[in-house]
Amino acid sequence: MDKTFSPSPSEDRYIVPGLVRGLRVLGAFTPKRKEMTLSELARELGLSRSAAFRTVYTLAQMGFLLQDPRGKSYSLGPAVLRLGYGYMATRELVEIALPELERLRDETDWSAHLGVRDGDRVLYMLRIPSRMGMGSIVHVGSRLPAASTTMGRVLLADLDEDTMIALYRDRGADAAPGRAVRGQAEVLAQWRRDRDSETIEQIGSFEAGIASVAAPVRDMSGRVIAAINATIANDGSGAIPAEIREAVHQTGRRISRLLGGE
Repeated sequence: MDKTFSPSPSEDRYIVPGLVRGLRVLGAFTPKRKEMTLSELARELGLSRSAAFRTVYTLAQMGFLLQDPRGKSYSLGPAVLRLGYGYMATRELVEIALPELERLRDETDWSAHLGVRDGDRVLYMLRIPSRMGMGSIVHVGSRLPAASTTMGRVLLADLDEDTMIALYRDRGADAAPGRAVRGQAEVLAQWRRDRDSETIEQIGSFEAGIASVAAPVRDMSGRVIAAINATIANDGSGAIPAEIREAVHQTGRRISRLLGGE
């Protein structure tokens, strides 16, 4: 058994013992050991039978374990598969998008990014910097206000009105760099303008001196599952060239097709 699944709560006060036990139970199942009884799980993990029962019962109620009532044994349930699918889908997205974003960077010499929606934020998952070395405030793992960034606006544009209202209900203002203050009324007005746009662009409205243009990435159902953008330093004196908008748009379409989309 991999002991990294069992940190001692006494060594770190932030560790949740119950969560550790649940993860250890899930980790006890292997391709060679697909089923175990409660007694076997308790013995394998060094738990009392009552502690093992509470953990196994919780996992079964949530769908992470399935119980065979005939043999009293347990096996991994469908909820584990859903978690694995989410991880693999995200990994596949990054692996497919990476060479396409590198191609976009090479064609335009603009920095390129990939992001997904995380509530009312956009989570940056890839960053391909321009060869000119132009700086940016974003890096992989950054979570920025969706309504204030081009990728975030692309992701919000695919939502229905009820979801948008719920997402920004009672939202007064959101402080962030640049002109990134968004109340619900302003967000909804912007969302209505963005809904039919193939690409969305901004010049200096979020990060001073930065121009950005973004496009959607769709899955096989046509749903927007991610967004890409290209950014470059811009003093605000010039519009984003049409060929850059088209390059970003076509890159989004290529990634979508590779994912089984349009």
